Amino acid sequence: MKAAVFDSRLNPASGWVSIEDLPRPRPQAGEVLLKVIACGICRTDLHIVEGDLRPIRPRLVPGHQIVGEVVEGATPALPAGTRVGVSWMGGVDGDCWFCRHGMENLCDKPVFTGYSIDGGYAEYAAVRADFTFPLSEGLDALHAAPLLCAGIIGFRSLRVAGIERGERVGLFGFGSSASLAIRVLQSWDCEVYVVTRGEAHRKAAEASGAAWVGGEGAKPPVELDRAVTFAPSGKVVVSALSALRKGGVAAINAVHLDQIPAFDYDKLLWGERQLRSVANMTRQDARDFIALAHDLKIRPSVTAFPLEEANRALEAVKHETADGSAVIVL
Repeated sequence: MKAAVFDSRLNPASGWVSIEDLPRPRPQAGEVLLKVIACGICRTDLHIVEGDLRPIRPRLVPGHQIVGEVVEGATPALPAGTRVGVSWMGGVDGDCWFCRHGMENLCDKPVFTGYSIDGGYAEYAAVRADFTFPLSEGLDALHAAPLLCAGIIGFRSLRVAGIERGERVGLFGFGSSASLAIRVLQSWDCEVYVVTRGEAHRKAAEASGAAWVGGEGAKPPVELDRAVTFAPSGKVVVSALSALRKGGVAAINAVHLDQIPAFDYDKLLWGERQLRSVANMTRQDARDFIALAHDLKIRPSVTAFPLEEANRALEAVKHETADGSAVIVL
């Protein structure tokens, strides 16, 4: 099969990944083999290929927003031809304290798709059957792919922030994940205030119906009940804190975050304001969000790239030049 391979030992001048011929994966017990239809590009993929996340394997096929069809390892629950999605969490041990207490996203021995195991920048991918999510016929593969990480992790961020119907919510950063989260918030009758850099992102937030949109460093005109930060920037966390009412909550949605600057405790954190981190997702988060996305008819804006242009797709995510989410289409 053809695959885009990242080798952490090399520093190629032509890009982060190289297109190679690899053996087609053989599914092991409990796995299914998927023929990949599409795979979304996530900013976490950039953190992997740029070395922000330490390498787990020297050679890797990235990609964890996979839409594919079952071609081997079929079961009564997943017959051949079933179209499924696969996300960042590729498996858990099921035995640790966290798994036994309903917190599998914090598993002590997790498996990460496209990081600790090969992912979806390839024609085929072997994945755990119990970490696949059947997709409805009403959602095409191109538009389903960004839902499988950007959408699910954004949805979990709203849960971690404890958002209640009708609240004032700030989104700090307005990339792929926030542009999907705003649709959920609007269905909950929330007022959404967006702070983001880049004119294109501000225009997108305005077009999405945000109550107010401001540039980087701007402060919303009202105190917020909740906030979610999407940028991998510590100073954005401080901005979100400064916009909260007493008792407000800010959730940090970032797998990689630079240092949070020092800030005044009595002005920003005192008054029972809270900071919460978002770590991965659970399978129930995935099921709930996919069902909600179907009901709300969420269709993210996407730009398609062939596998051979995986480096260009990664560049588009890095420099925020893609129209919507970048998706590799096989």
